[in-house]
Amino acid sequence: MKTILLTLGISLCVFASSAQTGMSTPDSTVEVSGEKHRVITNKFFDNWFIGAGVGGQFFYGDHNRQMAFGDRIVPAYELHLGKHFTPGIGVRLALNGLKNKGVTQNGSHSTGVVYDESQGLYGQEFQYLNFHGDVLFNVSNMLGGYNPTRFYTFSPYVGLGAMWTWEEPKSREVSANLGFFNSFRLSPSWDLTLDIRGSLVHDRFDGELGGRKDEGMLTSAVGIVYKFGKRTWDDKTKTVIRITNEGELRALRDKVNELAADNNALKNQLANAKNNTVTEVLVDKNVLAAPILVTFPINKSTVSNEARVNLGFFAKIIKEGDPELSYSIVGYADKGTGSKSTNERLSRERAQAIYNVLVREFGVPSSQLEVDHKGGVDNMFYDDPRLSRAVITIGKYKNR
Repeated sequence: MKTILLTLGISLCVFASSAQTGMSTPDSTVEVSGEKHRVITNKFFDNWFIGAGVGGQFFYGDHNRQMAFGDRIVPAYELHLGKHFTPGIGVRLALNGLKNKGVTQNGSHSTGVVYDESQGLYGQEFQYLNFHGDVLFNVSNMLGGYNPTRFYTFSPYVGLGAMWTWEEPKSREVSANLGFFNSFRLSPSWDLTLDIRGSLVHDRFDGELGGRKDEGMLTSAVGIVYKFGKRTWDDKTKTVIRITNEGELRALRDKVNELAADNNALKNQLANAKNNTVTEVLVDKNVLAAPILVTFPINKSTVSNEARVNLGFFAKIIKEGDPELSYSIVGYADKGTGSKSTNERLSRERAQAIYNVLVREFGVPSSQLEVDHKGGVDNMFYDDPRLSRAVITIGKYKNR
């Protein structure tokens, strides 16, 4: 009797090895979406950018139209930090400044220099900052589809912020910002930019109320942008499993049925043997269904897509095989990693995860499955702890 049990065990192990190899190469393909507007959304820390720029601007207030255009232009500086959530939508925080220049009649921010005595206009200068948040719309990607090597992209934006001056008379007003952010690709990490922006604030911002409802600035700045985190977007893909070789499937079913008959014969032989010693039993090297080994990362019980492919073929064998067969699903954890309670939980969750995939995704009858777990165990295979973070599924007859 010991000889029979040993022979059965060796048969199962030998066929498991060969069948495992056969099941690990399914007829599957990965199809990339041809839709140029569909990409996979990246993680939070991907697709960030930081930039700086310098250029010129002019302030338009109550009396600035009475100035020569060249007298109104002053240097402009800006810094910004932002993130793209999709190829078409992004946000940023920006800080702009640093000086405004104009003319005044009431003496607010006056330089004391007469600009136009006939109109009572004096030169005006004051420091300011404009801190604002913007939403950017990458029209190039929205209309033309995502293209990581596109040289020029056009991104209109709108935003709100706060503009203030700390010089007397002090002022702090809500600012509305509208602009066009132009990017020229230099490399995967760097862009040259041209930012053209209009900013509006209340008429009282420069310390003088006049006939205008608002005042503000028109700014144009050339800059540089550095992109960090993952800089690109992946096309959407899907895995398609195609079973094209029906001949091999039929041969596998025949082998399963043949083994079932052999197993019945062995059971009868064991029952009749009683105290007799059986010294030789010939068993064809087939099994009821190939045992499945599914491994998991440390502290995880999530079933990977690769494992789902093998489980899909395994489920097909179960459903087309002998309904009297049941299958034990046993979860394990690596004893060398984690506490006893953690390993107990992990091994239970891993076994349950395999059960859920077989029943819910592939329609295996729950009556043919038994779920168990063993907690943390020593290295089971090849002295490799990764192979102990696993679930093993083996078939057997229900009455054994």
